[in-house]
Amino acid sequence: MSTPQTSVIADRLDVDGSPALGLVTLNRPAEMNPLDWETVRELGRVLDDLASDPVIRVIAITGAGRAFSAGGDMKKYQTLQRDADQFPRFLSDIHEVFGRISQYPKPVVALVNGIAVAGGIELVLFCDFAFMAESARIGDAHLPFGQMGGGGVLTMLPRVVGPSRARELIVTGRLLKADEALAWGLVSRVVADGGLVAAAIELTREVAKKSPLALGNAKRTLNAAFFAGTDVDAGLRIEREVTARYCLTSSDAPEGLDAFAAKRTPRWAGR
Repeated sequence: MSTPQTSVIADRLDVDGSPALGLVTLNRPAEMNPLDWETVRELGRVLDDLASDPVIRVIAITGAGRAFSAGGDMKKYQTLQRDADQFPRFLSDIHEVFGRISQYPKPVVALVNGIAVAGGIELVLFCDFAFMAESARIGDAHLPFGQMGGGGVLTMLPRVVGPSRARELIVTGRLLKADEALAWGLVSRVVADGGLVAAAIELTREVAKKSPLALGNAKRTLNAAFFAGTDVDAGLRIEREVTARYCLTSSDAPEGLDAFAAKRTPRWAGR
């Protein structure tokens, strides 16, 4: 079933008989899927809906046509960047929508099908990880147009690829090929063109074997340390607290142990 929106499409794809993959498509291909204000808000609504759907185990984000996203809508910026009240609000909304991704209880994977620059790379950076098509390209590309990143790239990119590589990518504005993006750690997998959705389906098949409660707790614990920039001791404290609470209070933790001992498939309750 497909639910078209203004600039975002949400599909629930069956995986082994269950609509377990939520596929989100940025859908203004003629303009290379710009992330204007309404698109950002609609993206947030769609992601919230899929994240709260118990049958969805993985959320994937991609773009229609030849781009993942070329970033902000430059034509609308001509007006928006002259508005001292609205432009900061727009940036705040981007941060809020992108920031929610780390708190969703299920993996969110970017499927980088084509050009991903400016706001496009910022969205990729906030996803849990990314798969990239062989012909796709990714970079910052703000400075060549007299812009600077405001959607998170200046904060997130150094954390993902390291400060020196981040500075190089931002200062030069060059685009990385898929093999470079993989080597730099921007993406975790490169697949053949046309193979991104199949890769997401296979990922969903693996995720569906896991306890949704354990996975959600593990993801949030990973992201708490990453986003807060905590030291090792603080990160270990979070890990101890979340793991102890999950193992002592959930039904899925003892179910996993019982299934292992009985050599059977676990029956996850998600609580």
